[in-house]
Amino acid sequence: MAAVPGGRRSGPAAGARFFCTAGRGLEPFLMREVRSRLAATQVEYISGKVFFTTCSDLNMLKKLKSAERLFLLIKKQLPFNVSSVSKGKIFNEMQRLTNDDPESWLNAISIWKNLLELDAKKVKLSQKNANPLKRKVGENDIIAKKLKTAQMQEIQENKECQMEKQIEEETLEQGNFTTKRDKSQEELQNDVAEAVDTQKQNDLTFRVSCRCSGAIAKTFTAQEVGRVIGIALMKQFGWKADLRNPDLEIFIHLSDIYCVVGIPVFRVPLASRAYIKTAGLRSTIAWAMASLAEIKDVYYMGADVSDSQLLGACDNLKAAGLKDKIELLKASVIELPLPSESVDTIISDIPFGKKFKLGKDIKHIIQEMERVLRVGGTIVLLLSEDHHRRLKSCEESSVPLNSKGSRTDKPGSTECLNPEEKAAISEPASSSFAASNQECLDRMPPFGSLVPVECYRVSLGKTDALIYKYKKSHSPGQ
Repeated sequence: MAAVPGGRRSGPAAGARFFCTAGRGLEPFLMREVRSRLAATQVEYISGKVFFTTCSDLNMLKKLKSAERLFLLIKKQLPFNVSSVSKGKIFNEMQRLTNDDPESWLNAISIWKNLLELDAKKVKLSQKNANPLKRKVGENDIIAKKLKTAQMQEIQENKECQMEKQIEEETLEQGNFTTKRDKSQEELQNDVAEAVDTQKQNDLTFRVSCRCSGAIAKTFTAQEVGRVIGIALMKQFGWKADLRNPDLEIFIHLSDIYCVVGIPVFRVPLASRAYIKTAGLRSTIAWAMASLAEIKDVYYMGADVSDSQLLGACDNLKAAGLKDKIELLKASVIELPLPSESVDTIISDIPFGKKFKLGKDIKHIIQEMERVLRVGGTIVLLLSEDHHRRLKSCEESSVPLNSKGSRTDKPGSTECLNPEEKAAISEPASSSFAASNQECLDRMPPFGSLVPVECYRVSLGKTDALIYKYKKSHSPGQ
């Protein structure tokens, strides 16, 4: 699969093909996000990865919140068969990733360069338009460095112009006069630019990062795969290997399901938020929970009983510039200092009982949240498997009986919701996700006035967890 649907000169404006890695279970969140934030098309997924096409620039791509890393796609194909062939034959198949379709690689490199160049121009423009009154001490040194850099850039541009002129002269000396007469001036300039671009590509340094899983990981090490692909790239394109500080990194993932090759767009993962100074819940999980809550412009409040957690949260708010917009309270989740039905939305990562103990049964925690939540309000919880079992046992004993003495409604009933909410709940990212989510809902009956409407199983690394979304259907006692 080529990086772009068009030819060599296609750039981001024509729509480039990307993929993002995502934590297991977060694929539906990422699929929705790339559609809404990037106007992405051709959105599809495999476990842990979401593929899409977009015309967005780097500034928009940086804003993805549910992704771990972002890559420009070079190739995606069926997996290598390692069960019945020799190592040598598989090595030859790996080398064909580069040898059989070099155009895909050149397309991807061209798009990658265009993205970086456009981003660099925007950064320069923003710096140029900065308010000169905000200059700080030591500015003269900075200006001197910038002038020196500008002079070096000018020298480089002059060299490139000379190179273009030399290439053009050499082309003319070869007696290609008929071709010149047949071509327009614009076509000739494109040829010259392409020749210069090829010269630059030959000077690229690179390294290969590999990940192997499944049967192929039992046959080959990542180092072996990287060495084979690296040698093939050097022979095919004349690039030079540099393991420490390369211009370009090539990422390869070989599994039992697929072979994927891409270029990391950013050196730092998207999941690494610059404003998070004190580590807490994984940023992508936190964003997924917030997106389910559908938060509007409201008054925000955070609560925790631990001083250390509150201090860490305060540091993060300062770094994010949100200290004046979110109030922090020292309070227990089972004794919230809030009036009944005074809160629109609650988001909570309930302690898993490892680092921080629950203190009391989870039933009391949910009941207190139910008390302060208004009718029609939303609760989004991150639950462990143990939480889920204990909460389910509490709920099953508290589901109300109808006049005939039998249980009312099936678990996960959403009759209290309006038609728009029902439509949103029933709209899955894919049939497999829908089936998995429905299975979670069927296992979780209503808790008092709280009705479960969405459920997602997600990975936290070594353990799995469940994200549950509840709606409050009525006031207790009604």
